[in-house]
Amino acid sequence: MASSGDPSAVVVPRNFRLLEELERGEKGIGDGSVSYGMDDADDIYMRSWTGTIIGPHNTVHEGRIYQLKLFCDKDYPDRPPTVKFHSRINMTCVNPENGLVDQRKFNLLSNWRREYTMESILTQLKKEMAASYNRKLVQSPEGTFF
Repeated sequence: MASSGDPSAVVVPRNFRLLEELERGEKGIGDGSVSYGMDDADDIYMRSWTGTIIGPHNTVHEGRIYQLKLFCDKDYPDRPPTVKFHSRINMTCVNPENGLVDQRKFNLLSNWRREYTMESILTQLKKEMAASYNRKLVQSPEGTFF
């Protein structure tokens, strides 16, 4: 797809884009350590999504299953979704009080581009878990939530 600055670029409507993402999420992603899907199949606006990340190897997150909520407002994908961990996690880009991913501290959200997807977000969050500044942070007991 051409960049958004190109006047000849085709802009895929929001619902078509979300249907593509739903189909991809249902098929599974890569090694299966990241997945996502809609919260409510009857939600015609396709706003509320659930994501899952299995923590990366050789980190304090290894083997843990993290649940997240993604909310795609009416201006998605032109603007990023709101991303919030449901599972309690200690990461530099996550608000320790409510689990909200801070857009200013998470590069993918702060430099959002229309071609990014929910898959991009979950994959990048998994990489952040493995980053040197997050990989050894003390975590709450598994199974605790915000």
